[in-house]
Amino acid sequence: MRAYRLTVIGICILYSVLCTLVHASVVECVGTATQVVQGTDTIFIFKDEIHLRSTVGDVDWYKADGTLYASGADEIYPDDGCYRVGNTHFCVYLYKSIDDLAFTVETFCDKTFLHVTGLPSASAYTRTCSLSYDTLGWNTEAWVDVEAVQNEDLKNRIQLPPLYGPTTISLCYDATVRQALGLDSACIEVELPLDSIKAVKHMMTSLATTRDAKNEKNRPTSQDIIKATTATDYSGPLEVAFYSNPTPGARFYRWDIYHSTDHIVTRLDQDIRYIFSEPGSYRVVCSVTNGECTSDSTEMLVAISESYLKVPNVFTPNGDGQNDEFRVAYRSLREFHIWVYNRWGKLVYESTDPAKGWDGNINGRPAAEGAYYYVVRALGTDADKNAEYMSKIAYTKKKLKADEAVIGVYQLSGDINLLRGGK
Repeated sequence: MRAYRLTVIGICILYSVLCTLVHASVVECVGTATQVVQGTDTIFIFKDEIHLRSTVGDVDWYKADGTLYASGADEIYPDDGCYRVGNTHFCVYLYKSIDDLAFTVETFCDKTFLHVTGLPSASAYTRTCSLSYDTLGWNTEAWVDVEAVQNEDLKNRIQLPPLYGPTTISLCYDATVRQALGLDSACIEVELPLDSIKAVKHMMTSLATTRDAKNEKNRPTSQDIIKATTATDYSGPLEVAFYSNPTPGARFYRWDIYHSTDHIVTRLDQDIRYIFSEPGSYRVVCSVTNGECTSDSTEMLVAISESYLKVPNVFTPNGDGQNDEFRVAYRSLREFHIWVYNRWGKLVYESTDPAKGWDGNINGRPAAEGAYYYVVRALGTDADKNAEYMSKIAYTKKKLKADEAVIGVYQLSGDINLLRGGK
């Protein structure tokens, strides 16, 4: 994975060659230096030597503790430390590189620590660093590298967020100061391989299987992602593929499916498929772990509607694209059969697929206008598993001897009117 470096942005105000103290410019720096303001302190950092000059002639120079450092002098070459001229207080510091700076990385389930070694003893100013690394972000379809930058005070231990994939961590220190002093950037890097990553995360998604079914109410399409808070009742049976989408370190998976409050399924695969048939609300729960760290469980809701079947009483096969076929409207059916007869009791159409319809032709020729008789037998997904409907019957218009009130059992018959008219 790729990492990149950014310059520390923040509290530094830069001067390339000459820096001047505040308060009416009583004192100025000589040579290459830069000014850093930290809180109420004004600090000047020199590249080669500390050289200060009075802009008002000979003055008395005092140390921060009030002792006299130099009397009646217009220039001084002091050591690191803080000084005062009149009411002007300031600190000076000779820049020191950190030749032995190094760091190691310690990863946890919820955070990452950098342990920094080779730091200098306490100095006159707080040294800063910029940390750059790759983290993982979800882009609606997959995990992608996201470049992250974190600015910190340079100290023995620095905390980062949890890391979910291999990356290179780059630590660049004193970037702004070094730039002002004309020094090359100072960076160190540590490669973090996958086997050192502990944190895991997942993003649960799902995709319903496409069904080419006209007149089916609330059917899913291939683009329908079942949302975690969906309130839609889908037509059953509904086959859904569920994806855990784990980060690279995941090893173990658990899926639990609940129908209302009843636990009905446990699966241990990375991704699963499940067919929802019976009406009601389902809860699908997924959790992912690597054996040490666990990604929080996530869940989705799937609702399957009760069965439904309605037969129209007219259709107009005239080629205008509207109501050109005799189709039933339905949802959540597991079995279906339809027969259509003409007025003399001859079978003119038969199908076991509710998604298909009669186009009004008999043996490839347009059927005559008028009334035809249909018989429909169907079982919904909410019917009892042992439920049966009366099979095909001889053509008759007498009342059916069947209980149509049984849940999910449909035994319907009646007239369908074929009208052609004009387009």
